[in-house]
Order: sequence, then structure tokens, then C-alpha cells
Amino acid sequence: MRPFAYVAPGSLGEAVDVLRDAVPGTKVLAGGTTLYDLMKLGIETPPVVVDVHRLPELTVIEAGPAELSFGAGARMADVADHPVVRDEYPALSESLWRAASQQLRTMATVGGNLLQRTRCGYFRGGPEFPCNKREPGSGCAALEGHDRTHALLGASDACIATYPGDWAVALLAFDAVVDVAGPRGERPVPLEDLHVEPGADPAREHTLDADELIVRIRVPATPAGRGSTYLKIRDRESYAFALASAAVALTVEDGVIGDCRIALGGVATRPWRAEEAEHVLRGAPLTAGNARHAGEIAFAGARPGIHNGFRVELGIRTVADAVRIAAERATR
Repeated sequence: MRPFAYVAPGSLGEAVDVLRDAVPGTKVLAGGTTLYDLMKLGIETPPVVVDVHRLPELTVIEAGPAELSFGAGARMADVADHPVVRDEYPALSESLWRAASQQLRTMATVGGNLLQRTRCGYFRGGPEFPCNKREPGSGCAALEGHDRTHALLGASDACIATYPGDWAVALLAFDAVVDVAGPRGERPVPLEDLHVEPGADPAREHTLDADELIVRIRVPATPAGRGSTYLKIRDRESYAFALASAAVALTVEDGVIGDCRIALGGVATRPWRAEEAEHVLRGAPLTAGNARHAGEIAFAGARPGIHNGFRVELGIRTVADAVRIAAERATR
């Protein structure tokens, strides 16, 4: 790990001031469960680290009648175990407790979790592997390599790395908004606009400016929250990244689906909203065939590579099963 300067601002305003005057490459530290790993690997080499994990403004959790609000510095474990989140929005809770080990959940923050970087082995493997995300213009070793866990959706000729997170997928299904702060003030960013597909510039992963940080995450209240689930399929039941996952939230009345939200994880270069799949289910009878059809629609644009084609069918079944689980909860 390279030497770096360490700054611990005493307030959010002071943190914004530090970022305003920071040298290029400065990084914000919250839980540290991703940044430290990348620094040890030499992938992240910040000259300055700004530690915000002690700022009380960033740890507030509020569950009001109109929206849920989570400070960016709130711990994953605390949000997952909040009674309103656990009982009224199970997909949010499940996405957190299925995302990491208990040790990590008690350290990692919900804001930092949104910005975690890919687990692509070529990205993390070192300079012997070309990676456009790590070194722009060097190439993508995964394109002709072992791509079993790489993206089926949103990939480009420059990068097929999968977005690894779970929390962002569930938030996307609930139309969450991220509030970010910087020297130009505070601004809301819809979660769907936070992450970007790699295109020709895989090194750019999100729409935050270098001098901005996430302050809070807001989730609009919805009756579909109770009828929701986050289903994650992985190689082992203990802590592992998704081969395919689906966040589904819906309402059901007299056997007919009303509101319906579907987001996919583990299969795309960013959290992926399956809007066409939602459309085919809204107003449709709740049947196994319709749930399966929604999964097929969700993966209609998949572009499998050499070793990951099996995950298309896996993803379809994951969506169908998640619809069934969500419907059961919606009709209790």
C-alpha cells in the first residue's frame, strides 16, 4: 500500500470543504471494507483519504409515512435490522443481509456499498491482465477469458465486468433517490441515474463528481413494499456474490397483479431495471406461466459469452421465483 495523507473532518460541511480543495485522486472513506482492499492491491492509490465514518449527520435512519431515509454512513446491519425495513420492505432488508458476512455488515455503510467496484478477477488480478477499467485503453482480458461471472446485460466491447452489489438492485426496484453534497450544494440523483454502463469508458462507473459524496438515500413509501423479496442465487449459501438475483415488489388484488417492480443483479454492468418485464405483468393474472414470461422478457437482450450462457436460464428462473415469493407476501 502506498503512503497517503489522512483527514478526518468533524462535520459534513468540513468534509465538503476538504473535498473542494482536495488534490486529484482523493478518496472518501466510510466503512473501508472495499477501499482498503483496493489500496492493498494497488488498484486504488489515493494521495489523500477523507474519513467520514464518524460524522453523525450521515448515520440517521428515519421511517416516515412518505419515505424511508437512510444516512449514507448508516451501517448495513443497522438498516437491515430496522423493524420498518424488515417488516414493510423485506426486499431492502434481504438485499443487505444477503450481501455480506456479519462482520462486514457491521462495518460497511449503505452509501459506500452503492459505490463498490467490480469483483472481476482481471480488474483485481494485477497489471499482467489488461483491463480498461483499471488502465483505460489497455484492453479487456475477460472478453476472451474466463467469463463465467461476467455481465450478460449492459456490456460493451471495452468491458463486461459485472456490478457486484445487492443493495443498489433492491433500491432501484423502489425508485430510490440518492442525495449527494459537494461545493456546489446538495443535489438529488435518482438511483437509476447513479451508475453508468461501461460503453467506451469503463473507468467511469457513476455520475458523482470527484468532489461530491453521498449524504443519504431516500425511498418513497409504497404499498408494494410489503409484497417484495430479494432473491439471490450464488455458488454457496454463505457469503458470495450473485450469479443472478432479482428484487421484485408488487401488489395483487383478486389474483391480478397491480403495481410491479423488477430489478436484476449479478448479471449486468450496473443495477438493471427490467421495465418491459414489469409491463407484461401489470394487469395480468398471477400465474406461473406469466411469471416465467416476465423472466424471459427481462433477459431477452442478454449477450452471453463463452462460459456464462447458463446464467440466462438461471436468471429467468430467478425472476419467476422472486415473483412467486413476492406475490405470496402481497396476499398474506
